[in-house]
Amino acid sequence: QVRLVESGGGLVQAGGSLQLTCEASGRVSDANAAAWFRQVPGKSREFVAGINWSGSMTDYVDSVRGRFTLSRDNVKHTTTLQMNLLKPQDTAVYYCAARREVVGTRHVSDYTYWGQGTQVTVSS
Repeated sequence: QVRLVESGGGLVQAGGSLQLTCEASGRVSDANAAAWFRQVPGKSREFVAGINWSGSMTDYVDSVRGRFTLSRDNVKHTTTLQMNLLKPQDTAVYYCAARREVVGTRHVSDYTYWGQGTQVTVSS
């Protein structure tokens, strides 16, 4: 089993920055491609950013491209989502996810392992 734990959420003013970190433990060899999703009440969970196992490929939803950067450290078994120029519409619970395959997708159902989520609130 793989355990994912997110950290770094909080409250920030619009235009500010936050850094989210997801640390994997347990059977980390099963946590290859990784991604971040977010969810607001009453809406389905949406893809934000993804990264392949080696870190050579990243993918971002259009609304965050140019503002968010996803990276990983395979020695520490962490992924980091750097979020800059935050907007009120970025407010959500952010979840990290991982899958056994080395290449990621944008689909919730393709990910086996999930963190518990961390709240990000951006005030206007």
